[in-house]
Formats: sequence, structure tokens, C-alpha cells
Amino acid sequence: MGFSVTLSHVIMVIGSVILASTFSAYSFYTGGVVQNSMMQNARDVAGETSLQLEIVYATVDNSTSPSHFVIYVKNIGWTPVYDYTYLDIYVGEYGRAILYSYDENAAVGGGKFNVTDANGDDVWECRETAVIKAFPESAVTGVMFEAKVVPFRGIGSSYMFPASP
Repeated sequence: MGFSVTLSHVIMVIGSVILASTFSAYSFYTGGVVQNSMMQNARDVAGETSLQLEIVYATVDNSTSPSHFVIYVKNIGWTPVYDYTYLDIYVGEYGRAILYSYDENAAVGGGKFNVTDANGDDVWECRETAVIKAFPESAVTGVMFEAKVVPFRGIGSSYMFPASP
């Protein structure tokens, strides 16, 4: 009788060790999955905020008919911009800005905008200033204007400016 009690205790101890080891391994695995998920989320947020655009200056160019808006924007982030189709430009009279969509061949009166980067290679690199020209469909009227540049992912900028003298 003493041997069978000892044997059953040994079996219970071995079972307990196996159960504890399994629980411990699963806990470490789950902790690793959670940690990897959190690290990926942190990388995603850092990537989204690494694109930051800042409007430096904006004006109304009266040399065309109808007039158009010229906006100077600097990429002060860490990510270059390759595709301008996901860039939203809002510009117009204060409180009535209009959304313009990108068109490489935007022209006067077309209701679109185009982008020219400083070195002309079609890549808006970090610390580079680009010129954005927004061409309204009708005449530009007003005394005070606003411009807003909003990238698909990243930090945009807004700017208020008076009409040209």
C-alpha cells in the first residue's frame, strides 16, 4: 500500500510539473504576441507622423485669368512624398475653401492643382519646398483667404493670407 501511494504522488507531481510548464510556455507565447502587436502599432503611428507638411507662404497670382493660388509648402517630416494624388488641398476665401484634386497637367480655370518640387525630380523630399498651384474654375474674390494641405497619412498645415494688393 505504501508503494502505490508513493507512485500516485509521483504521477501527480509529474502531471503538475507538465501542466505548469504548459501554462508557462503559453503565457510566454501570448506575451510575445501582445508585445509584437504593440510594437507594430507603435511603428505604424511613427510612420504616419513621419510625414509632416508646413505651409510657408501663400498668395493669389493675378497674372492669369481667372487668378490662381500659389502655395509654398515645405516637407519638414522624415518621409518623402512620391504620389500627390492622396494629397488634399483646400484653398479659397476664408470660411469657403474648396477641395482641389491633383492633376499633373492642371491649368487655368480647371479646378485642379499641380505640384512642382524644388529640384524637379517629381519626388518631394525631406526638407524640400514645393510650389503648389491651385486653379479655381471661376474668378477669385475675397479679402482674406485660407489654405490647408492635408496628406493621406501624416500631419498637414493651414495658413491664412490676405488678397494681393
